[in-house]
Amino acid sequence: MVQNLIGKVEDVTARHAYGRVTSIQGHLVEVTGPLFEMSVGSMLSIHAQGREPAQCEVVGFSDDRALCLPFSELDGIRLGCRAVLHGPAVIRPTRGWLGRMVNAFGEPIDGKGPLPRGYRSVPLKRKPPQAHMRMRVGGPMDLGVRSLNAFATLCEGQRMGIFAGSGVGKSVLMSMLARNASSEVNVIGLIGERGREVQEFVQDDLGEEGLRRSVVVVATSDEMALMRRQAAYLTMALAEYFREDGKQVLCMMDSVTRFAQAQREIGLAAGEPPTSKGYTPTVFAELPKLLERAGPGEKNEGAVTGLFTVLVEGDNHNEPVADAVRGILDGHIVMERAIAERGRYPAINILKSVSRTLPKAADPAYWPAVLQARQHMATYSDMEELIRLGAYKQGSDPNVDLAIALHEPLEAFLSQRKEEATGLTEGYQLLASILGMQSEQGNSGL
Repeated sequence: MVQNLIGKVEDVTARHAYGRVTSIQGHLVEVTGPLFEMSVGSMLSIHAQGREPAQCEVVGFSDDRALCLPFSELDGIRLGCRAVLHGPAVIRPTRGWLGRMVNAFGEPIDGKGPLPRGYRSVPLKRKPPQAHMRMRVGGPMDLGVRSLNAFATLCEGQRMGIFAGSGVGKSVLMSMLARNASSEVNVIGLIGERGREVQEFVQDDLGEEGLRRSVVVVATSDEMALMRRQAAYLTMALAEYFREDGKQVLCMMDSVTRFAQAQREIGLAAGEPPTSKGYTPTVFAELPKLLERAGPGEKNEGAVTGLFTVLVEGDNHNEPVADAVRGILDGHIVMERAIAERGRYPAINILKSVSRTLPKAADPAYWPAVLQARQHMATYSDMEELIRLGAYKQGSDPNVDLAIALHEPLEAFLSQRKEEATGLTEGYQLLASILGMQSEQGNSGL
């Protein structure tokens, strides 16, 4: 109660500055008034009779007018409406937010009542920790998914991208990680998701166990571009809050591509020139600012381990957003439609996936087994067409023969049901046993 009271007192401002709406073009609202009080990123509320105030953000200036974009529809807004200037967007989270679903403003949308308010204001937009003050990444994090644990080991404080087309299984993989990862807190941002899938993800995929230690931020695809972008900022702000509370946080965002598309809409509305595939320059300026906020904190803090999905258009993994994100993050996990079509889930292409903390992150006792398994998978991939056509003759090459013998057991190792969990050490031991057993059979056959 004391924290709530402190928060309400701090929200009271001594005076209000306001302007007037002078033009509305599409979703772009022009406001005239005390421009010296406004800056890019300032929040406004436009008041019109017969409707709730429309929240807007200043995205630019033209002559003596501020250019604003709304967070909601503008029905009922007309010329001359009063636009009241507010302070920057902040939230006051607490540990009581765990197990809740919120929108881009940090307001509850799960029907479980109001959220507790903390005594400390957390801004939605912040700079990442200074590079020379940051701690290094920690030890390996047990993700519960054996293919990732073994071949794309993720460390505490590392940032990885999940690159996939639509309908390949990104959301299911995220739910497996949220339930089974060894993190203390999960912050999940659903950016531009289909509204129908939100409840399915929370109830069926995430489940009560996963939700209990998670905060889910939701901005569906039908919401305005500012809402989708702000949901991404809120996701990172909540992850930073729990990091400063000393927690090991797993921050998952689905997807960075929709954040970039929202920023593109905002930039085009503000008059920016389109560049690569219509994306504006601010898209590629905002991506590192967002993604660099994840990672280790400063001394005596926790860490934010980041998993960011990238929706590749037309399964093109070299499109502009995917290329930019891949250069910022500490590794990438590639999911392929061809693997999903033959029924192996999660549909991860191990040979194209990279964790930049390897080999240091791997258990030294099992690293030779990991390398050996990758080599066998690469050998089979090189000869796959010949093997399927029957053009390869058994016994022509011992390495190929062994790769063929290992193919089915390794595919079974990479396949994992949604409700199944495999620990880090258990996965290593299973992989080593597969290689040892098949190698002995191959040698005896020769």
